[in-house]
Amino acid sequence: MKKDSKIFVAGHKGLAGSAIVRVLKDRGFTNVLTADRARCDLENTFKTLRFFNWEKPEFVFLCAAKVGGILANKNNPVDFMVRNLRIQTNVLEAASKYGVEKLLFLGSACAYPKHAECPVKESALLTGPLEESNECYALAKISGVKLCDAYRAQYSRNFISAMPTNLYGPGDHYDPRDSHVIPGMIRRLHNARGGGYATLWGTGKPTREFLFSEDLARACLVLMEKYNSAGTINVGTREPVPLRGLAELVAYTVGYKGPILWDSSKPDGTPHRSLNSSKVFELGWRPEMSLACGLDIAYRDFLCQLR
Repeated sequence: MKKDSKIFVAGHKGLAGSAIVRVLKDRGFTNVLTADRARCDLENTFKTLRFFNWEKPEFVFLCAAKVGGILANKNNPVDFMVRNLRIQTNVLEAASKYGVEKLLFLGSACAYPKHAECPVKESALLTGPLEESNECYALAKISGVKLCDAYRAQYSRNFISAMPTNLYGPGDHYDPRDSHVIPGMIRRLHNARGGGYATLWGTGKPTREFLFSEDLARACLVLMEKYNSAGTINVGTREPVPLRGLAELVAYTVGYKGPILWDSSKPDGTPHRSLNSSKVFELGWRPEMSLACGLDIAYRDFLCQLR
């Protein structure tokens, strides 16, 4: 990408997309294109095609997606599958039709099998059953990866896919009913500071990697510059953390000193998930943000959203 290349970030208001926009602008890219739903509804085929025809972006970061935590996925499986399939299909069709030079699609580590051997290699995709609580979302993401490969095979489009691990950072969504792990913990533990105790879902035994959003953004730029293969490439930290340990770190960050109870009647999700990220490491990328510092930034972002 050149500094004046027209770069479209689809989903620029989301956690990943907003970080990509910030990093692009920080690095001097001057022609970053964004569009809210009123300007281009990516779930509408005609409006998406019209937008690409008008704007003619050269590079696309496809971050737009319907996302949420375990409860949201469990209660709204149709939304998570259908809406993501629409977005992906429309953007990829438009990018192919109007000559996008290169596109990066963001998948999700939850697309890997529930009991895949850790650290999970890219070759584990479609080798076993998915985690039931987010199966529809995972299937949509798998379809996006495979559709990128199909456009590459049939139309020689340079569409690539990345599988990031669990994300957190500025611009996250902190509603405890449908947020992901870290923002949900931040909200619950912050709210419990006034007294009583905090209750978190599951047993606290699962392990996860947590990647700061701007570290992912830097990885995406590296992939856009250096990676040109079918399939997908993992983006993780190589540092899995038990959820109980994460909860203690979040409690310290927000100043909660009371007890933390675990509601084992609620689902844990996948028991253990860490990614084999050797391919992206070989390209020269490394995560820079420590979990402790990243949590401090995320908490300050949460406090800003409360105002």
